Amino acid sequence: MFTEQKMIQAIIPMGTALPVLKALREEKALDAANINFARGVGRFVRGSERRLGDDQEKEILSVVVPKDRADEIFEWLFHKANVDRPHGGIVYMLPLSHASAFSIPAELELASDEDHD
Repeated sequence: MFTEQKMIQAIIPMGTALPVLKALREEKALDAANINFARGVGRFVRGSERRLGDDQEKEILSVVVPKDRADEIFEWLFHKANVDRPHGGIVYMLPLSHASAFSIPAELELASDEDHD
């Protein structure tokens, strides 16, 4: 069965996504989410000033939400992930053409940070 959904993605500092993901499940009863990792140099570092090791690691938190809750979850995520502070990251939302129901069994616990090293 397909439902109308939206994808919210946040590119946030390392160490931020897992606590937000846990809170998303506990506070908002949503568990259709994923964490990926990225690395790059910020836009405010001039090319002539870039040095080896200047890359910053980021986490990409992707959350699939029902269309009717998208604005609520977007605002919650913006504040919960501290995107509203300097260098806090960026959050954006996009439509999904199709999405099917997905849920994590309640018996499974979310992986800890050590499991991803």
